[in-house]
Amino acid sequence: MNTASQKLSIIILSAGQGKRMFSAIPKVLHKLAGKPILQHVIDTVLNLPAKKVYVVYGYEGQLLRKKIISHNLSLSWILQSDQYGTGHAIQKVMDQYEGDNNDQILILYGDIPLISMTTLKKLLCNHAGFNISLLTAKIDSPCGYGRILRENGLVVKIIEQNDISETDKNIQEINTGIMVVNKKKLHTWINRINNNNSKKEFYLTDIVSIAYHNGYIINSMQLKNTFEIFGINNRFQLMYLERLYQQKQAKKLLLNGITLADYKRFDLRGTLKHGKDIFIDTNVILEGNMIIGNRVKIGNGCKLKNVIINDDVIIKPYSIIENTYLDSNSIVGPFAHIHSNSKISKNVHIGNFVEVKNTIFGNNSKAGHLSYLGDANIGEKVNIGAGAITCNFDGKHKNKTIINNNAFIGANSELIAPIIIGSDATVGAGTTVTKNINNGEKIISRIRQFSILKKT
Repeated sequence: MNTASQKLSIIILSAGQGKRMFSAIPKVLHKLAGKPILQHVIDTVLNLPAKKVYVVYGYEGQLLRKKIISHNLSLSWILQSDQYGTGHAIQKVMDQYEGDNNDQILILYGDIPLISMTTLKKLLCNHAGFNISLLTAKIDSPCGYGRILRENGLVVKIIEQNDISETDKNIQEINTGIMVVNKKKLHTWINRINNNNSKKEFYLTDIVSIAYHNGYIINSMQLKNTFEIFGINNRFQLMYLERLYQQKQAKKLLLNGITLADYKRFDLRGTLKHGKDIFIDTNVILEGNMIIGNRVKIGNGCKLKNVIINDDVIIKPYSIIENTYLDSNSIVGPFAHIHSNSKISKNVHIGNFVEVKNTIFGNNSKAGHLSYLGDANIGEKVNIGAGAITCNFDGKHKNKTIINNNAFIGANSELIAPIIIGSDATVGAGTTVTKNINNGEKIISRIRQFSILKKT
């Protein structure tokens, strides 16, 4: 089937509470690689030509709407308050379905986050000329999955795990739960199912037997990459898929020229655009939208989120950087914290235990040790001594500190914002600055040292 020309709708079944997660939030909102499980599925179907996507949920509808990003998809949220099975969920959608009888409906599950766009497109193409198509897989340990029952090579039935006989339990071909069905036929078949099974639920899979006995051929496509259909029912499975996902991401990066010290100790929880000859040490976490230039080195234990890093930057161990731009040849860390829309220009040094918040650093400036620099504009060739801080918060407002080119701020100085330090100015160590300083001015305000002699 040509996915560009078909009339396609998508149903994502996500009503399960996920009791085995032992959590107050819906299972599909637990995060894999930094985003909700359900979001992975929605992001995967973004490029399919679906006119509408129906998401069936069980509870916490407002929370789902808040946490899930729809992008440009037309999402319709369908409540299944009483959960009587997957067939009942489809009946709920059919009651509110907006479309034609000739539509093709792709049915997915919200807790299978690794299903790929490639697989879905192949399934849709293979669906041409059929009224129902199943995605199946062969696995060594099929326990827990519905089995595909065949006669003379043709699919005749799906047997759910709870209803399987001793004869059929060793069948290795399983139902992945993903299928494509003609809308008119789906509406007819779904209203013929019953709950005569061990769980007293209405199984969507029963439409396979109904279709077969009404003379329809059940088309199927067998998936080779079986990891794509691994589901999540508990936190162990979530952890397992997290590691599987991260190792696949790491393999892609290694094959594209990034050196990872240990691919098993690296996490990418977002997107990464990168240059060449990058080295990333162990236990590094990259989140959000990351851009990394050429010859960048990132040390052990760093966590970076929404950072643009230009060429030849060195980030030393255990630095945390968020929403920041780092220009070329800068050195950060170890144990530095830069955040809140900061901009670090070329050849800047932000040293150990320095926090930089919403601050611009000019070229060739440095803050080597133990400083807090918040809401500041720092010019070029400025030296910030150890322990120097900007006092930006007056209890109500965040105030600005401006330090102009070539200024020298001595160790343990306190700059009480709002304040301006002129070009080539010098602030002596231990000074509390409460007034603006002129260009070239040298100031010091610490008290005179004196000694107290003991009486004899």
